[in-house]
Amino acid sequence: MTPSRVELLPYGDRAVLVELGSTAEAVAYAAALRARDAGAVGEIVPAARTVLAVASDGFAVSDLRQVLADVSPEPDASGRDDSPLVEVPVTYDGEDLADVADLTGLTVAEVVAAHTGQTWRVAFGGFAPGFGYLLGEDERLHVPRRAESRTRVPAGAVGLAGEYSGIYPRASPGGWQLIGRTDATLWDLDRDPAALLSPGVRVRFVDVAS
Repeated sequence: MTPSRVELLPYGDRAVLVELGSTAEAVAYAAALRARDAGAVGEIVPAARTVLAVASDGFAVSDLRQVLADVSPEPDASGRDDSPLVEVPVTYDGEDLADVADLTGLTVAEVVAAHTGQTWRVAFGGFAPGFGYLLGEDERLHVPRRAESRTRVPAGAVGLAGEYSGIYPRASPGGWQLIGRTDATLWDLDRDPAALLSPGVRVRFVDVAS
């Protein structure tokens, strides 16, 4: 994937913020950056349309900028992807499953098949510890957030919002369209890493009823 726009912006005295045109471009750029054997690159923090890169100890920001300017995401890297794959078992009985079917023009069974029939990738984390914004391959599941957020969404709820899917790691308010639930533990401080779904990880949802 060739980014439509790449802008390198200063971010303090140890980092550079890479601005890109879309989440897909940010995911591809971050993956290409992780794959480079570049000593100047320390921490990599992707977001919706940016990638924050922090210089390693002993390297100047100018060294980091040079590496970032040379990153070229491969257009067909997905077929050679060796990043971790996590399978998440889901019971598809969410309160908004029928509404998602109406919004997409699919049947309930087709929504479930579309959700389980593609490989998702954790684009970035946010909202709460352990919450990953997952980017998929099937645009049919792009749906708006609920018009009115719920005051409490239970832990393990699986939802859709915009181009993303996500799992609530703990009970909290939320406005995503809920299509199912999982017993998977999203955040565990005794695990390394604590987040089950960290940026770059691939995800496959598995229908426990099938």
